[in-house]
Amino acid sequence: MSEPQSARAGVDRAAILLLALGEQDAAQVLRHLGSQDVQRVGAAMAQLSAVSREEVAGVLAQFALSVEQQTSFGVGTDEYVRNVLREALGADKASGVIDRVLQGRSSRGLEALKWTPPRSIAEMLRSEHPQIIAIVLSSLGADQAAEVLKLLPETGRAEILMRIATLDGVHPTALNELDEVLEKQLSGASGAKAATGFGGPKVAAEILNLVGTAEEGTLIAQIAKTDEALSQKLQDLMFVFADLIDVDDRGLQELLREVPSDKLIIALKAADEKLKQKFFKNMSERAAQMMKDDLEAKGPVRLSEVEAAQKEIVVTARKMSEEGRMQLGGKGGEAYV
Repeated sequence: MSEPQSARAGVDRAAILLLALGEQDAAQVLRHLGSQDVQRVGAAMAQLSAVSREEVAGVLAQFALSVEQQTSFGVGTDEYVRNVLREALGADKASGVIDRVLQGRSSRGLEALKWTPPRSIAEMLRSEHPQIIAIVLSSLGADQAAEVLKLLPETGRAEILMRIATLDGVHPTALNELDEVLEKQLSGASGAKAATGFGGPKVAAEILNLVGTAEEGTLIAQIAKTDEALSQKLQDLMFVFADLIDVDDRGLQELLREVPSDKLIIALKAADEKLKQKFFKNMSERAAQMMKDDLEAKGPVRLSEVEAAQKEIVVTARKMSEEGRMQLGGKGGEAYV
């Protein structure tokens, strides 16, 4: 028999609501939550099993009829969670969250850290080996990991990021041992099963994206002294052409003034339709129509040319961001007011 509604935590009731809404509507709700809240609610959704109609009615009230038509709690909820998170965050951003949400059911020590203040985590890790710190930060969300990194000794930050970038999974036994140690330190309970897929250049790049522009530049320079290729790879991953979809209209209009139209035409050849439409809506009606006509008339273009044009535009965008002329979506630092 399921618990009565009054015994459910707030996050569990939120999970029931999202499961009841259906994937599309649930995704719309998740878009308005911070990354840690998405992970927390997603984990609760993944853990729900049998939920009675009475409990659903108590949580959803006026949506009871809709719930009866579309819910299926406890049956295939993993796939439901995956679909909702992909729809809300996009495939790339959702992949890491999905892993943490679904693996978190059996990884109690590392999972508990996600609800621990960054300062407490930094104090716990301060005397640990950089490889241990890298594994722990890889298990956190990028925003939380960035906050922890900024609280660690400055002299070791670049090495930690390099270890995150070159981390390619964790041996099950090692992860179990680490999880047990963390669980004891956090006064948790129960053991943990192993998980792989921690770290990698993209995880390091996501953390770098959120540490702030000044700190980011220092860390990239320090990494370049040891591994120039890795430094460049991280820079390439930190902001890519597709991420321009997250730039606000004012910023995109500023960028369009700096980018030659022939370069933009090549760059847009391989762009998805949403990004193309974002550019078109920030042009005059006449300029947008001309761009559409040129795209249709443009013959096949080598992928290497498209990638070169996109990278050149990204370099321009990053330069404008450094000059304070636009704000790149997903970047750390101060927002415009």
